[in-house]
Amino acid sequence: MISSDVWTVAGENLPAPRTSGAPRSDWAAGLHRIWLRAQTTTDVTGLSDELYDLLLTVPRVTVVTGCRFSSNGRALYLRSSAEAGSPPVRVLLPAGDAWSRAGVPPAHGEVRRFRADDSHGRARPEQPVWEAASATHVVECTLPLEDGDWAAVAVGLAGDGQAPPALPAMLGQVCDVVASCNTRILHERENARRQARDALLAEASLQMDSSLDTEETLQRVARMTVPAVAEGCLVHLRYPTGYRLVAAAHLAADARESFEAAGRDPVWLAEVLPKVSDLREGVVLTGEQLAGTPFAGHGAAPSGTVTVNPLRARGRLLGTVTFAYQRGAAEIAGPAFLADLALRAALAIDNATLYEQRRQNVRSLQQHLLPAVLPEYPGLELAAAYEVGDAALDVGGDFYDAVAGARSFSLVVGDVCGRGAEAAALTGLARHTLRTLLEDDVAPAAALTRLNRSLRASASSKFVTAIVAALAPRGDGSFALRIATAGHPPVRVLRADGTVHSLNSAPGPLLGVLDDYALPEATEVLRPGDTAVLLTDGITESRAADGAFFEDRLSRVLTGLADHGPRELVTGLARAALDFGRGCADDMAVLAVRAGTATSRDERRAER
Repeated sequence: MISSDVWTVAGENLPAPRTSGAPRSDWAAGLHRIWLRAQTTTDVTGLSDELYDLLLTVPRVTVVTGCRFSSNGRALYLRSSAEAGSPPVRVLLPAGDAWSRAGVPPAHGEVRRFRADDSHGRARPEQPVWEAASATHVVECTLPLEDGDWAAVAVGLAGDGQAPPALPAMLGQVCDVVASCNTRILHERENARRQARDALLAEASLQMDSSLDTEETLQRVARMTVPAVAEGCLVHLRYPTGYRLVAAAHLAADARESFEAAGRDPVWLAEVLPKVSDLREGVVLTGEQLAGTPFAGHGAAPSGTVTVNPLRARGRLLGTVTFAYQRGAAEIAGPAFLADLALRAALAIDNATLYEQRRQNVRSLQQHLLPAVLPEYPGLELAAAYEVGDAALDVGGDFYDAVAGARSFSLVVGDVCGRGAEAAALTGLARHTLRTLLEDDVAPAAALTRLNRSLRASASSKFVTAIVAALAPRGDGSFALRIATAGHPPVRVLRADGTVHSLNSAPGPLLGVLDDYALPEATEVLRPGDTAVLLTDGITESRAADGAFFEDRLSRVLTGLADHGPRELVTGLARAALDFGRGCADDMAVLAVRAGTATSRDERRAER
């Protein structure tokens, strides 16, 4: 509340004149009108027209002035009005220290009176305006503004300077309204900034967490903070050999190259970033603190202010994020916001990095569960494909193998239920058990029966499906095919004429479930040009959005691939199944063997 209990005249405190009665009704109405407008305006200077007009209605007031001062007393600009109904005149003032020359300013809310031509009045930037309006005395009141600035609202009095008794209360009321309006605007602006920064943090988390690709996450950290947070952003990661720039973004296209070069500056990498990283919180670097760095005034990427925050996640230092600013200090985000943003970025980067490491580990483990190279066998062409369908990238249980025995050549495709370490262990057990047996030419049904015995002995809670196909040459270019199936999708035979035949041998029970176990075998002949296709249920059970299964179109797809070799066939089949069931969560394994040489196949193709 503005106080009008004390007037100051020439530096002396004097009792304020006693007021005689309440202000005039038109003053009360005008003040109420200004107060109502003050509840909604977004700019305190918007009140000046009505405020100045209202003060000009007071008897003997010839001019009203409002002058804004910075925290160090420098006059910034002056607004004045000497005629009601005319917009106030705004004048930018030259740099100076006007209030220091005019004495110590009064406390905010204190009303004071002085002569316009005394030493105090002559030192004021408003003095020419008062003189032009023939004001002999001045009554003023000060009020605080944002960022330490303040304003002096003054009225110039003509004649002998005798002010109406109610003038101190009137001026105090006006300043009360202006101060209250300014406080509301500042609070609303701060709330808006807070909401905008909260929204930015929320959006940043969504954007950075939406990708588990490390490089993409790093680029998003840099791109989405420019220009929302700063004009430039650099992201550095820490490696055993030091810091390395991994992402950069700058608002100005012509400055991006030099800005990235600044991020690779040896002084910045070897001296500044290691020191900042040792701190728990970010730092703000300005002026001399930037000396010797590429962000100094004559450096590669001069910036008025630079902030650096460490990127820490789960107790580990990952690197740093640097923001370069060309905006004013008041527009730079606070340390709490930057720390929160850095934490979210660090978590997103750490998640992406851990995911990438896990993906590489899974890929390596999966490769060790599959044969590195498929063997060759006279009169047969062989190819396999494996597609990972699980977005979580746990190691899957699908496997395949090809084993050359003394009298036959055997193919194996299997699937361990579930994913993860236990599934991987059972996959290794199943594949290597069957390989050992098939190298000794054990029949398909007998090999699967003995695998069942091993799985039961392992006391695993998981089951396995598998199919074994043994091919024996018949001497005329064809192969006798013996097949045993344990709960697995059947073999498809793509004939030389493009027709597809499903070998629906009676599937035996799942492996690893029953102790009393027996399997039947089926036989078939694979003639030159015929292709046997073994696959897992990731292919057949690939499901479209409308609920249709890929198994319903499997024969049609195979027919369309009839003119291709086994390598193109398995790749095309796996890709078709993936495209059909987008988002499929199951792995896919497919193994194809074709009887006959490439030359004979080309001859048959030419005959069609």
